[in-house]
Amino acid sequence: MWFKNLKFYRLTQAFSHDDQQLQQRLSEFAFRPCQSQEISTTGWTAPIRGGDMLFHLGSGNYLFCLQKQERILPAAVLNAKVAEKVAEIERETGSPVGKKAQQEMKEQLTMQMLPQAFTKDTFTWGFISPAANLVVVDAAGDGKAEAFLSHLRKTLESLPVVPWARRSVAAELTNWLTDNPPEEFELKEEAELRQPEEGGAVARFKNQDLGSDEVLTQIENGKVVSKLAIHWDETFSAIVQDTVTISRLKFSDMLREQNADIDKADRAARLDADFCLMAGEVVRFAERLNGLFGLQQDGI
Repeated sequence: MWFKNLKFYRLTQAFSHDDQQLQQRLSEFAFRPCQSQEISTTGWTAPIRGGDMLFHLGSGNYLFCLQKQERILPAAVLNAKVAEKVAEIERETGSPVGKKAQQEMKEQLTMQMLPQAFTKDTFTWGFISPAANLVVVDAAGDGKAEAFLSHLRKTLESLPVVPWARRSVAAELTNWLTDNPPEEFELKEEAELRQPEEGGAVARFKNQDLGSDEVLTQIENGKVVSKLAIHWDETFSAIVQDTVTISRLKFSDMLREQNADIDKADRAARLDADFCLMAGEVVRFAERLNGLFGLQQDGI
C-alpha cells in the first residue's frame, strides 16, 4: 500500500478522536456493493484486507481506505441501443423522435441495462498525521483527493483542512534548476517549463540534461519550472509540481527492504510496518518542503 502520489492538506484544528467512536462513525459510512439499480456506491473499507477495523493506527498516524464501486455501462453500447429504439419507433410511426423523448428513452434503457453491467472497484488511500497537522491523500488530481476529503468530512461531521500549499512554488523550483537544489535533492532528467501567464507556452524535457543550454534558454526567455523530477535523500523518486503535488512517487528498494524480514503472509504486520515506514518518510519530506518553501507561513 505504498502511496504513488501525494496531495497535502493542513489541519487547521487538532485531530482528536476516540478510537471506538471513530470506528463507529466509519461503520455508518462503510462500503457496500452496488445494488441492481445503482450506478455507484462509495464507502470505507478495512485497510487490512479481511479485517474488522475501518482505519489503521500506526505510529500515531491514521490510515483510511475509501472504496468506490461503479457499474460500467459503455456509452457506445447505450447510444447504439437508443439509436436502434429510435429507428424502430420512427419506422412504425413515420415521425421523428424528439430530443426530449430520446433522453427519456436513454434513461429508461440505462435502468434496464444496469443490472447486467459489470462493476469496477477503485480505492483511494489517505492518512492523517495529528502530530504534524497533516492530511495526505494518494491522488494526483484535485477531484479524487476532494472526493476522499468530502467523504471523510461527512463521516467525521467536521474536517477543517486547507490546501497545504496556497501559492505556486515555481520560482523556487526554477532556482533549483538554474542554481543548485538543496543537498539531499538530486535532479533527474525530466522537467516541464511554462510561461507564467494563463495559456502560456509549455516546454517538456525528458532524458535531457537540465543544465543544458537548450533548457536554460527557455528560462532566460521567461519560462518557469512547473514540474521537476527529483530523487530525495535516497528515499524516493518523484515529480514535484509547482502546486506541491507529488506524482509518480516511487520509494527506493533500500527503504522498502527494511521490512523484507516480515512474512508477507502476515498481512496485518506487513501493512503496519510498511505504513509506519512510509508515513514517517512522507511526513519528514513534508516538513523539509515546509522548511524550504515556508508553506505554513503562507496559509492559515
